[in-house]
Amino acid sequence: MYLADGLRLPTNWLDYTILALYFVVVLGIGFAARRSVKTSLDFFLSGRSLPAWVTGLAFVAANLGATEILGMAANGAQYGVYTVHWYWIGAVPAMVFLGLVMMPFYYNSKVRSVPEFLLHRFGKSSHLLSSIIFAVSAVLIAGVNLYAMAIVLEALLGWPQWVAIVVAAAFVLVYITVGGLSSAIYNEVLQFFVILAALIPLTIVGLKRVGGWGGITDKLDASKGDSFLSAWQNTGIGSDNPLGANWLTIVLGLGFVMGFGYWTTNFAEVQRALSAKNLSAAKRTPLIAAFPKIFIPAIVVIPGLIALILEPSIGKQGGKFEFNDAIPLLMRDLLPNGVLGIAVTGLLAAFMAGMAANISSFNTVFTTDIWQPYIKPNMPDAHYLKVGRVITAVGVVIGIGTAFIASGFSNIMNYLQTLFSFFNVPLFVVFIIGMFWKRTTGPAGFWGLLSGTVAAMINYFWFYKQGVIGIPSDQGANFVSSIVAFVVGAVVMVVVTMVTKPKPAAELQGLVYGTKSPGAEEPPAEGDDAWYRKPALLGWGALILAALCYVPFSL
Repeated sequence: MYLADGLRLPTNWLDYTILALYFVVVLGIGFAARRSVKTSLDFFLSGRSLPAWVTGLAFVAANLGATEILGMAANGAQYGVYTVHWYWIGAVPAMVFLGLVMMPFYYNSKVRSVPEFLLHRFGKSSHLLSSIIFAVSAVLIAGVNLYAMAIVLEALLGWPQWVAIVVAAAFVLVYITVGGLSSAIYNEVLQFFVILAALIPLTIVGLKRVGGWGGITDKLDASKGDSFLSAWQNTGIGSDNPLGANWLTIVLGLGFVMGFGYWTTNFAEVQRALSAKNLSAAKRTPLIAAFPKIFIPAIVVIPGLIALILEPSIGKQGGKFEFNDAIPLLMRDLLPNGVLGIAVTGLLAAFMAGMAANISSFNTVFTTDIWQPYIKPNMPDAHYLKVGRVITAVGVVIGIGTAFIASGFSNIMNYLQTLFSFFNVPLFVVFIIGMFWKRTTGPAGFWGLLSGTVAAMINYFWFYKQGVIGIPSDQGANFVSSIVAFVVGAVVMVVVTMVTKPKPAAELQGLVYGTKSPGAEEPPAEGDDAWYRKPALLGWGALILAALCYVPFSL
C-alpha cells in the first residue's frame, strides 16, 4: 500500500477550497441529523425510518472505501480483467441473496445487529463470541482506512501522516457522535456522488489519452497477451494465470464462500438495510446497491489498465511505481486544477465512508451486544444513548491506534481480505446452516464459528505461509482459506448438532426458513405496484445484468 515518491499533486487554492467546502457540508449534515436523535434506536438505526433509495446508496458507499478504489485499480493493473470477478461473482449474487432471503429474518426479528440475531438463534455463547470478533475487526478495518488515507494524502498533498489521521478521525467523530447513523448514512449518500465525480472524469480523460477501449486492447494484447483482458481464459484447474486461482476457487472461494460471507453477515453493510423504514425497503436496500456495484469496475478497474499503459514500468521490480500508485498517477498526470480538487475530495470521501461505516457498526455492536446484555442490563434508554456516543469516541481513538499498527503491513488489500476469510466466512456458515436446518443447536453455532475461524488461520499461516501446500498468490490463498473455513465449520456444526439437544420449535419462529415471526407481515407496496418496488424483479434484474456484463470479457 505504500505509495511511491514523485506523486505530489500540483494543487492550488481552488483545490483546497473544494476540499474545505466538502468538510463544511459533512459537518452540516451531522448537526442537521442531530435533531432526529432522541432515542438509542434513532442513534443506532436511524429509528428504522429511512427510504430504500437512501439506504441503498449508503449500502454501496459504505463498501466503496478508498482501500477498494486504490486496491481494485491496483488489481486491474496487476491482474487485468480477472478483477471483475470481485464484483460480478464476489458481490452481486450475495447482495441479491441478502435482499431476497436474509433481510426478512433480520428485519422481522427486530434485531439491532447481526450478532443479536445469533443470540436469538443460538444463545449467549455464540452471541458474545461473534460480538467480540466483530467489534475487534471493525476497529481494525477502521484503522486500515485511516492509515491508507494518511499515506495517500502524504504522497499527494504533502500532509504528515499523523495530521491526516487526526483530521479525518476528528471529522468522522464529530458527525457520527452528533447525528448517529442518520448522519453517517446521509454523508455516505453525498460521498457516493463525490466519489463518482472524482472517478468518472479520471476514466474518461484516461480513455481519451490511450485511444479508447480499442487502444487498451491493442497495447495490452501486445504486452500482456490476450488473456489479460479476459475474465475466464486460463482459469482451468492446473492452468497458470496472474490471479493464481482456477474457476473452482473463483466460484466457490470468492463467489460463494467469501462473497456471501462478507455481504450477508458484515454488519457494517447490513446496518444500512436495518435502518430502512419497513421490510420492503430493507429488502430493496442491497438490491438497489447491486446496480451501481455492477458498473463500478468501469471506473476502478479500467483506470488500472490505463495506468499500466501510461506507465509500463508500474509494478515491475526495480521500477519507480507500484501497482497501488495507479489512481494517484492518473490524478497527477491527467487532471487540471479544480477537477483535481474534486478527485482528492473523492478519495478523502471514500476513506471517510469506509471508516464511518465501521465506527457506526462498532458503536452499535459494543453497546447493544456487549454493554447492554452483559455489563449494564436493564438501564434506561438514555443511558444506552449516552454509552453509544461515548463508545463512538473510544472507537475513533482505537481506530487511530490501529492505523499506526496497520503501518506494519505492506499489502493492505490482501490483509483486509485475509481478515474477511478468517471472520466473515465462519459467521456465514453458522448463519446459513442455522437458517435452513431447524435441528441446528446452540453449541453447534458456537463451535462452528470457532472451528471455522481457527481452520482458516491454520490454512493461511501454516499450510500456505510455511509452504506445506503450493498456492501461487495471497489472493488464491484467501480463496482456499475461505473454502476451508466453510467446510470445517459446516462439518463441526453437523457433528455437534447430532450430539446436542435442539431448541423447541416454538422458540425458532422467525429464525429458521419457513417459519414466521409472531405478528410479522410483509408490508403492502408503498403507493403503487411499480416494478422498482418489487424486490424479486430487482434481484433477478441485477443478476441478469451482471451476467450480461461478463459476456464481452469471456469470449
